[in-house]
Amino acid sequence: MESDQHKRVLDPEHDTAALKALTHPLRIRLLGLLRQDGPATASELAARTGESSASASYHLRVLAKYRFIAEAEHRDGRERRWRALHTVTSWSNESMESSSAGRAFVSLARRKQIEHLEASLAQHESDMAAGRLDPEWVEPSGISDLMPRLTPGSVSELWATVAAKLEELTARDADDPDAERVVLLTAALPVARYEQDGSGAAEDAGGQARPASTASTASTAGGASAAGTPSTEDGALS
Repeated sequence: MESDQHKRVLDPEHDTAALKALTHPLRIRLLGLLRQDGPATASELAARTGESSASASYHLRVLAKYRFIAEAEHRDGRERRWRALHTVTSWSNESMESSSAGRAFVSLARRKQIEHLEASLAQHESDMAAGRLDPEWVEPSGISDLMPRLTPGSVSELWATVAAKLEELTARDADDPDAERVVLLTAALPVARYEQDGSGAAEDAGGQARPASTASTASTAGGASAAGTPSTEDGALS
């Protein structure tokens, strides 16, 4: 769990302008790169995102205006360098649900997290194939998607348990030379119950057709599947 000084908590009532500023795919990408890889210039970030230096520079200035990033120590006087001010952006889902700006931000943030997972999977596979990671990482690595039946209270308890254990293990491994950066994306998304119509097709409570499950496979100890930026019940974007 991130300490308060490393967390930017967004409140839709008081941070409306900041929310709108962050509800932009490139700005989320730039902020994520600064958090992941450390200080960089607009030119360096432009090269990594496929944007122009002018575009990257503009969006970095917007992030700075709303205190997501700040100027970093310059290597030389030729180009401004930027650094992230926090390691995590977090929010209350309940508070965000109360405003259209909040809902739009949460929806975009979640989809960017899925994109981050896809990019991380590609990087992981490339790193393993190239021998950049120790073979010991093969077994513990993986993705699981399960569909347990839980109450809202149990899901909140699960978030808290995962956060506490992660904090414990992160502190334990802080100085271990065998530790690597691990992409850990967690999700808990309840879906409404459905009934079968006369043809056997699945429908939700409103009579709308529901997509079928796309997976029913299971992998080794590294993951399991039963179907298809956070901390506690809130959302988090790192």
